[in-house]
Amino acid sequence: MTKKHLKEPPNLMQKTEQELQKQKDHVDDLQRLRKFRPIDDTFMRVLFRNDLPLTELVLETVTGMKDLHLNTQETQKDLIRLVGARGLALDVYGTDDQDRHYDLEIQRSDSGAIPERARYHASALDVENLNTGQLFESLPTTYIIFIAENDIFNAGSAVYPVERINMKTNKPFNDRLHILYANASYIGDDPVGRLMHDFLCSDPDEMLTPLLAQKTRYYKTDPKGVEVMCKIMDELRQEAYQRGHVQGLEQGIEQGIEQGIDNTRMESIKSIMEKLHYSGSQAMDVLSIPPAERDRYLNRIS
Repeated sequence: MTKKHLKEPPNLMQKTEQELQKQKDHVDDLQRLRKFRPIDDTFMRVLFRNDLPLTELVLETVTGMKDLHLNTQETQKDLIRLVGARGLALDVYGTDDQDRHYDLEIQRSDSGAIPERARYHASALDVENLNTGQLFESLPTTYIIFIAENDIFNAGSAVYPVERINMKTNKPFNDRLHILYANASYIGDDPVGRLMHDFLCSDPDEMLTPLLAQKTRYYKTDPKGVEVMCKIMDELRQEAYQRGHVQGLEQGIEQGIEQGIDNTRMESIKSIMEKLHYSGSQAMDVLSIPPAERDRYLNRIS
């Protein structure tokens, strides 16, 4: 028997293990897909992608404006003028036929919808929308809208409008910036209540908004839609894996390899948990973290 033949069985065994892992990942993805809700980041991006009618429906419901007609709509829009500053990728960005601009952000975490974030989004959009030589009056009317999973203001309202006022005159500041927080935990038999119910619903048959139910059903039950979702989840898994290796190397050079890998692993674990709805143990399975090292990461997961 030649040396070449001696090397083949391990390669075949490794290939089989990879195929089995891929099959397991696919089964896990199908189970995860059934649990996805419109408020979940990965699913939300797909639901709103290139869908003006759905975006219009959500904006009309939350703002209370009627006959809102969008001209453009884009998911995960990168703001290109923030050179050297903290970057932003807007969840859903659109403009209407009256040149009003909308930034729709879907946030499960309370920390993702803090006032300072709304302030930064508004500032970044102003920079994006005013060219050299234009008057400040040329700034468009802007709506920054957060749909938050929890009632972050704890007042039981469906929507919280935030406006600047002149504290001395008690009159509106009229800067044409409008910030709204929609409370996805709000329960009510009104348009906002029905829409918020659906944002937290995983079963399209239980949804109350036909347009949202139809789109959800396609990606959860139609073979073509399911294929799209499984591909996206696999890409996110590979991205998280690659980011773990690359960031680990970069941080290892600057801070020491051991500490760099430790920090990067923690970031990758949290990213996989948030985007793919894995448990901490499942995320560490993806990253092949040795069992003896897992307790220190589990203790850091909040």
